[in-house]
Amino acid sequence: MIPQKRAMVFVTAIASLLMRPDLAAAAPWSRGFVVDTYGYAFHYGGRHSSAETDPGADCPHGSTVFFSNEDQMRKTLEQQRWRSKLEIDNILNPPGIEKTRVPVYARFYIWGRAVSYRGWRKGIETYVNPSAAPDPGQPQVTGRIADGFDLDNNPKTGGFVSTDGRRGIDNSLYRAWGCDAPFRNPVSATMDLRENNEMRDGLFTVVIRISGNQDPLNDKNATLEIGYSPDKIVKDAGNNVARGYSFRIVKSAQYTKLKATITNGVVETEQVSELHVPQPAWFYDQTGDADFHKGRIRLTIGADGSAAGLMGGYRDVRDLYAQDTFAQTGALQGVRDHEDHVSLYYALKRNADGMADSRTGVKWGISTAYRLHAVPTFVIDPATPAEIVPSAAEEPRKKGFEKVKAAFVRSVTTNTIQEVPLGTGEGQFPAMERTIADLPSKEFFLKTLDAPGRLDAQGHVLPLKPAPKPQASSAALSTVASASNP
Repeated sequence: MIPQKRAMVFVTAIASLLMRPDLAAAAPWSRGFVVDTYGYAFHYGGRHSSAETDPGADCPHGSTVFFSNEDQMRKTLEQQRWRSKLEIDNILNPPGIEKTRVPVYARFYIWGRAVSYRGWRKGIETYVNPSAAPDPGQPQVTGRIADGFDLDNNPKTGGFVSTDGRRGIDNSLYRAWGCDAPFRNPVSATMDLRENNEMRDGLFTVVIRISGNQDPLNDKNATLEIGYSPDKIVKDAGNNVARGYSFRIVKSAQYTKLKATITNGVVETEQVSELHVPQPAWFYDQTGDADFHKGRIRLTIGADGSAAGLMGGYRDVRDLYAQDTFAQTGALQGVRDHEDHVSLYYALKRNADGMADSRTGVKWGISTAYRLHAVPTFVIDPATPAEIVPSAAEEPRKKGFEKVKAAFVRSVTTNTIQEVPLGTGEGQFPAMERTIADLPSKEFFLKTLDAPGRLDAQGHVLPLKPAPKPQASSAALSTVASASNP
């Protein structure tokens, strides 16, 4: 009987332990999410019903209005002392423009060519060589509230306070670019809306998986994975991102696995030296890896099973500039959306606060935060590891993007003027030449305005002059190559 009593006591004890809430939930668990909102965490200080150019607590003077009218264009062009009054007047009002097939396009591309060349001398394309032009003056955020993280663990730096009272928030990208029209006001900011629409329409997919062995809402040893999925987002009948679908996760690139803790549904990851995630994009050119130095993530799990929060770290200013400038051309996006990428570059450099070069001391990193929202789904590891499959149709265009980016990086890293790689569209070439073909005054603009190339009688693109023979040593070429891949 003694052995039986001992057995009964043992069983009773086990049953009592299993009834404890903390142990009853201590079993492996996993939650998957697909991101449906993704972009810069810029705290808008105006009314959501107002235009992005209106003043607010963030930007007391409103947002950027570069190139928005003739007065703004004249102000820009008069900064180049080598331009004559006749040239400026003709750029603003091209003679005979009313006789062209599409006058608005003719003016658009003439203006775009003009603002592409604003260097200290003629012939310098200033989106590839922004430091060769004077700083146009980017309006910056003056408000004190921002979203983000205290990345350097110093509440006395950063200069921002979060909406929940945290001090020392480091989000210098917000200070630098938060008044830029296409990224200001989440209701009407064109680029912010565009990158999310393109993501939902299948340009790229971001997935998150959180797992652990305790309670999904309280786990001291959880794991968070974030990465790219080759599976496109699915929408429901209401055009919202659908829940409950399965997505494969790629682990070979654009992927990071982090340790995390969960307290009452708030997920806090460790801070890692490099956090690799998919890059927000509105064109295929921009897709790829977004590398956050000293990166971390904070998410809150909602009652409906969704996740919302922030991802932050230091991003290379050269990557940020290139991704925003060269997806189309600097002038095309600038004139259309009233932003000046030259001023954006100076703002990045002025506010850079991390990733100092060990040799020169130059800071190439800027504290950044992305805002994201994700809906519940299933994130799986397929039997055959998933990979990122390039788009054969889009790769030629992406190679052009990479060429222009490499030229820009060489320019700002080595302080040497770089030419525009032909065939990339930068400098509004040959778009302007083809658009003003029926403009009566076209010869004035073809002779007066700089260009990265020329067209022959058949309309073929030709360089302005034969390419010079390489003069650099192999060591110098190696240095430039490494500078092209920050």
